[in-house]
Amino acid sequence: MRIARFSIDGNVAFGAVEGSGSSPGELVLDIIKGIPFSDFELSGTKVPLSKVRLLPPVLPNKVVAYGRNYAEHARELGNEVPDAPFAFFKPSTSVIGHGDEIQYPSFSQDLHHEAELAVVIGRMCREVPRERVKDVILGYTCANDITARDVQRREKQWARAKGFDTSCPLGPWVETELDPSDLTIQLTVNGQQRQLGRTSEMIHPIEDLIVHISEAMTLLPGDVILTGTPAGVGPLTVGDEVAVTIEGIGTLTNKVVKRG
Repeated sequence: MRIARFSIDGNVAFGAVEGSGSSPGELVLDIIKGIPFSDFELSGTKVPLSKVRLLPPVLPNKVVAYGRNYAEHARELGNEVPDAPFAFFKPSTSVIGHGDEIQYPSFSQDLHHEAELAVVIGRMCREVPRERVKDVILGYTCANDITARDVQRREKQWARAKGFDTSCPLGPWVETELDPSDLTIQLTVNGQQRQLGRTSEMIHPIEDLIVHISEAMTLLPGDVILTGTPAGVGPLTVGDEVAVTIEGIGTLTNKVVKRG
C-alpha cells in the first residue's frame, strides 16, 4: 500500500494512493480513518491526487542518517569505508515534501544532492533484534540528503552542513509492501542522470542499521532512517529541478531556490 499525507481545503489527512499510473491525473486517494501507525480503515471517500497538496509523508521526531554506506560514494569524496555504521542526525525542521522548494543556504557555495532510500518506523521500539526489524518498519520512501559540502569539509561536525532548513526532502509517499534489498536508486538534475545505484550495494543493510541505532535510543512511530547514497553526488544551483526515483516507490521532485 502507498500511504500519502496531504492537505486539501485546509485539512491534513492520510490516504491510500490508488491507481496504476504515475502521474497525479491517474491516481486517487482513499482517505484513511485514523493514522497509519495503528489499526486503520479506508473511509471510501476518494479525492483525485491532482486536487491535493502532498506533504512530507511523515513528520519524524528525528531523522537518523547513515553516511558512507556505499563504498564508491565514500571513495569519490576521498573517505575511508567505515567498519561500522556511521550515523548522524538531521532535525525535524529540515524535512520538506514532494514539490516543496529546497532553499539554497546563504552560508554555502557548494550544495550537493544525495539520493537515498528512507526507512519509516511504524512503532515505538528499542534494542530491536535483527530478526524482528521488519516488524518495526511501516514502509519506505525516497529521500534527498541535501548537503552543504563546503561547510561539511570546513566544520568538524555536520549539524549545519546537513541539518539546515529544507535539507531533507521526503516523499512522495510511503510504500508499505516492498522488498528493499535490491532496488534501483537514481537521481536526475534537470532531466540529466547524476546518480544510479542499487540498494544491494549498501555496506551495512537496513537490518544492521536498525539494530545499530536502536541499541542506543528509542525509535518512535514516524521516525526516519536514511540509508546512505550511491556514487555520483554533485552540485546543485538555484533553478535546478532535482528528482529522486526509487524502484517500487516513485519519484520525489524538488526545485532549488535562493533562500529568501
